[in-house]
Amino acid sequence: MALYRGVRGRTGHPVIQRASKALSFAGEHGGVFLATGLVGAAVDKDRRAQWLRATATIATAHAASMALKRVVRRPRPAFEDMLPLVRTAGRHSFPSSHSVSAAASVVAFRGLVPARVTVPTAVAMGFSRLVVGVHYPTDVIGGAAMGAAAAHLGRSWSKRASSVPKGI
Repeated sequence: MALYRGVRGRTGHPVIQRASKALSFAGEHGGVFLATGLVGAAVDKDRRAQWLRATATIATAHAASMALKRVVRRPRPAFEDMLPLVRTAGRHSFPSSHSVSAAASVVAFRGLVPARVTVPTAVAMGFSRLVVGVHYPTDVIGGAAMGAAAAHLGRSWSKRASSVPKGI
C-alpha cells in the first residue's frame, strides 16, 4: 500500500500523467503489441511466420491473464483521495493484463525487435498502470512474471512446431 501511495504521490506532473494515460490507452487489450506484430508480419516477409507466432503468443498470454482475473477477482485500488486517471475495461486488478502483454512482447519479439526498445517499453507500460492508479505494484509484478513465463512457453512451442518437417 505504501509503494502504491508513494508512486501516486510522486507522479502528479502533467507530462508523466499524460504519458501514462497514453501508454494505458495504447496497451489496452495488448493493442500496441499485437499491432506491432501484425505490422512486422506485413512488412518483413522473410520472417512473417516468426512475427505471427510472436503475435499469437502475446495474444494468448493476454487472454490467459483475462481468464486469471476472473478467477482471482482482486478489486482495483479504490481510494477517495487518489482517484484513477483512466477508465478500465474491467473491475479486477490481478494480474495487470497490460504488464502481461508488455512482458510477453519482450520475450516473444526477441530477435525481431531490439531489447533496447522492448524492455523500456514494457517497464514504462507496467509503471504507467501504477501512475494512473488502476493497479497495485503486485498486480504489475505478477503480470510481468506471467507474461514472460507464458511467452517463454510459447517460444519453445513455436520453435518445436517450426522444426517439424512439412507434411507430418
